[in-house]
Amino acid sequence: MNCQNLRERARVSSEELEALLREREAGECDFLLVDVREPFEYEEAHIAGVDLLRPTSRFREWAEELAGRRDETLIITCRTANRSYQVQQILRRMGHPAVIDHAGGIVSWRGPIEGGSYGGD
Repeated sequence: MNCQNLRERARVSSEELEALLREREAGECDFLLVDVREPFEYEEAHIAGVDLLRPTSRFREWAEELAGRRDETLIITCRTANRSYQVQQILRRMGHPAVIDHAGGIVSWRGPIEGGSYGGD
């Protein structure tokens, strides 16, 4: 995965996200990974490297904050990519130029997990 064109992407696969997280760890890439699942889902298990938990159920409370971070690239993740896709579309309509959906969500993730193991359901 090449971080140079990341801001132009609409979505990234789990394999691409794993490579991007390695690049970020090495200081070669910069983005925020935002999990939009609920706290109980996040505590059960989440992708190692998540920067922010912003539950979709509280979207109205944090939408403006993220929409205003236009200089930052946001990668949005959830369980299956349903909520992350919806959040991506709304933030783009709010004017954020670089919001990327994690296609497949955590159910497609095979990389490092924190908070336990994740079986998909």
